[in-house]
This record gives sequence, structure tokens and C-alpha cells, in this order.
Amino acid sequence: MAKVVGVKFNSACKIYYFDPVNLLLKVSDRVVVETQRGIEMGEIVFANKEMESTPEQLKPIIRIADAKDLQAFKDNLAKRGEAIEQANLKIKNHDLKMKLLDAEFTLDGSKVIFSFSADDRVDFRELVKDLAMQFKMRIELRQVGIRDEARILGGYGPCGRECCCITHLEEFERVSVKMAKVQGLPLNPQKISGLCGRLMCCLEYENPYYIEVFKEMPKINSIVETPEGTGTVAYNNLLKKIVTVRIVADDDSVSFKEFSLSDINAKEKMQAEEILDDKLDVLPDTDTAKYQ
Repeated sequence: MAKVVGVKFNSACKIYYFDPVNLLLKVSDRVVVETQRGIEMGEIVFANKEMESTPEQLKPIIRIADAKDLQAFKDNLAKRGEAIEQANLKIKNHDLKMKLLDAEFTLDGSKVIFSFSADDRVDFRELVKDLAMQFKMRIELRQVGIRDEARILGGYGPCGRECCCITHLEEFERVSVKMAKVQGLPLNPQKISGLCGRLMCCLEYENPYYIEVFKEMPKINSIVETPEGTGTVAYNNLLKKIVTVRIVADDDSVSFKEFSLSDINAKEKMQAEEILDDKLDVLPDTDTAKYQ
């Protein structure tokens, strides 16, 4: 069993594991660690948790952040706006088709990481040289996908809440139109897409429930037996497990009545596999490029 602590950086939702060594740590402590990007400061989100296995080789916590570290962190945040402004001027001078999103300084001030988005690969070798001369430190340019762009810039979704990728989503899960179909949502891209233009991440949250209930429901237009006679299925409410049935009386009058799923006898059940993915299927953005 390995003892680990969980650390988050800035507003990122992903949790990284570190070895607490002999430090007495508690939740909300600020700590200094070494990452792939350099020396950074993060916040403890859980402490002294025992795990049988860890996803990667654990790096040790260097120290608990002191007043000097906290001040350096604040100074780096204060320099962010000017760094973005200066970098944008360089990008304009080189006429590069890229959108600068963020600038982050490592805690020790040895490197600045610029995140950007672009439709295609960008040759920014000359830009790196100019930025290195401007900032007198190592430069890293990181190209991110459209979903990561939305996470960096932030915003509110159609639900009126802050985007899930900003508040709690640690990883981008696979989302497809099949999920929207099974849940009975309108297949209008504007209604089921997030700020990034991709399908909303929340479609995946309740999908396992809908898949299971979907298989229990009768097929649309299939014949079912109800307490009030034989009818044809017109609509299924998967959330409430209620079936709307079209019933034709002996005098040829038509009525639509709702029945609980347990009150009807259906020979033909829905099959989730019958709903196929189409061209609007979306996979998470995983292509990133790092240059130093």
C-alpha cells in the first residue's frame, strides 16, 4: 500500500498524485512540487490516502509553500496579462494563424508556458526565439484542442451553470449522438452542443441509466396490452418509465393514455443497439503539441 496525497493546480480539475514523504499535510495546504512543466505550486485536495497501486511513478512533495512561494505565485499571476499582450504582438508580427489562450509561469520563474489553439499545425520556431529574447527564460508553446480551449477561457452552458470542464470534470469522456437519441433529446446541434461546439459532456452522465431503461421500454408503434385494451405505443418517457399508448375504441374514437411500464404487456422491446452513431459523434480532443 502506497500513501499518497492528491494535488490540483490552478483551476484545473484533474488530480495528480504525489508522495507526501514525511510531511504532515492536510486538505487546502499549498505545496511545492516538481512536474513535467517544472516547479509548480498546487493545493492538497486529499491527504494521506492509501492506494494499492498508483497510475505513475510518484514524485515527492518538495515542501509546504511558505510566504516566499505564495508571493512568487501572486507575482506570476500579475505578470500573466502583460505576457499574453506581448506574445500576441509577436504572433501578429509573424502573421501566425493561432489564438493565444493563456500564459503560465513556473513558480521559480524559469519558464513560461503559452497555450494556444489553431486549425492547423503552426510553424512557430521564429516566434519561440523572439519570445525567449523578450522574456529571458525558457518558452513552451502548447497547442490544445477545442474542448481544452473552452476549459481555459471558461463560460456558462445552456443550463445556466459554469461549464462542467471548469468546475469538476477531470477528464473528457467520449460523447456521441447515440446518447442524445437514447435520452430522447432533440437532435439539433445547437441544443445539444456546449460552448466548444462539441456535444455537451453532460450527455454521458446519465447515459448508463437511460441505456438500461431504454431496453425495458416497448418499441414505438408496437402493439401492447394495457388495462384498458390493446393499443399502439406513441411515446416513451424513460425518466418516469411511463408509456403513452394510442387506443382506438369500438366507435373508432382515438385516445392517448399514459400507463406505467409495469401495467402493460409488450412483446417488442427497444434495443439501444438499433440507434446507430452518425456523423455528429465526437471524441475528446487528445492531440496536443509541445515545443520548447
